[in-house]
Amino acid sequence: MQKADFEALFRTMGFSVADGPEIENDYYNFTALRMFPDHPSRSMQDTFYVAGSDKVLRTQTSPVQIRYMQSHQPPIRIICPGRVYRHDHDATHTPMFHQVEGFVIDKAITLGHLKWTLETFLKAFFERGDIVLRMRPSYFPFTEPSAEVDVGWSIEKGRRVVGGQQGWMEVLGSGMVHPRVIANIGLDPDEWQGFAFGCGIDRLAMLKYGMDDLRAFFDGDIRWLKHYGFRALDVPTLSGGVGA
Repeated sequence: MQKADFEALFRTMGFSVADGPEIENDYYNFTALRMFPDHPSRSMQDTFYVAGSDKVLRTQTSPVQIRYMQSHQPPIRIICPGRVYRHDHDATHTPMFHQVEGFVIDKAITLGHLKWTLETFLKAFFERGDIVLRMRPSYFPFTEPSAEVDVGWSIEKGRRVVGGQQGWMEVLGSGMVHPRVIANIGLDPDEWQGFAFGCGIDRLAMLKYGMDDLRAFFDGDIRWLKHYGFRALDVPTLSGGVGA
């Protein structure tokens, strides 16, 4: 249900959906994204390696962006949803989780386009018009400048919900595509620019529905689905929201 929600919402915004392998090689998962061997940025994504090879279970869906650019000419506007893997396991992290990344390459793309895209998406997903974003400088190897995106929250009926501006919480990472990444696939970074963003689908669902344990997503308990009122045949739209 979650993956379909994201795909439908972004399709209405003009994005296509791209997919790629979950077992990646070192080049696509790290090197092509400026995470070179022995670079400290690799330690941010503790992952699972396939013994005796350069294969890894992908730590993010960003490799799909590189593969897509190698076979398509710009302008490019895609989202890359799918399963990713990291060596984490607690109430808010699981070894396998779902991620969606957005990727745009075109001429004269700015941070303003990125912020509008994120605001439009988050307002539709959380079904609230009072979504306020704050972008903080950060670091990602494949974007420059990079920004963490915080969303405003408020207290309603004793529960913290997304919307309003009583405080801030981080929801995703973003930035302008690094010129070296653009050059690595044969495009002129002086002519083409773009932005990228990524977020955990499961984590956003936890915020929307007031869930407190990510591991329940993977227990396969039908009572959990009924409790939150999920219906598999809902079709989300920008005008109608994603529903429950």
